[in-house]
Amino acid sequence: MQPVKETRILRLRRLFRLLKVDHIGIATKSIEDGLAVWRDALGLNVDSTEEVSEQGVKVCMLAVGDTHVELLEPLSPDTAVGKFLAKRGPGMHHIAIEVADIHASLAELKSKGARLIDETPRVGAGGCLVAFVHPSATNGVLLELVQHQ
Repeated sequence: MQPVKETRILRLRRLFRLLKVDHIGIATKSIEDGLAVWRDALGLNVDSTEEVSEQGVKVCMLAVGDTHVELLEPLSPDTAVGKFLAKRGPGMHHIAIEVADIHASLAELKSKGARLIDETPRVGAGGCLVAFVHPSATNGVLLELVQHQ
């Protein structure tokens, strides 16, 4: 039996120790607007709601199996999510991938020339370490790396 050739995806999973899709971020004008769909119509349960003032958002996490939908409400129009809503309207904002070591993942991405929004992690919702990768480095999708503490 011949050994299986390691694909680029498998190599990246091994290098970054990608664990799972942690959550999908959805920008909304208000958490209540988002809950009308995700909780009331689709039946998802709210796990937590908190304000992350450093990022200028109110966050509501809804469980979907072993991942989450994260509703993002801007605290003001001049925040990243506020600007996103003004330009694009409500909708998918980012995909978050859980990594085992966010520092190593950022270093690897930087060494490969990826454009990083955050070169060092910061504290995000739930006390996790988070860092964003610019959409130009990820086929037009804003990517958030998440390391649970």
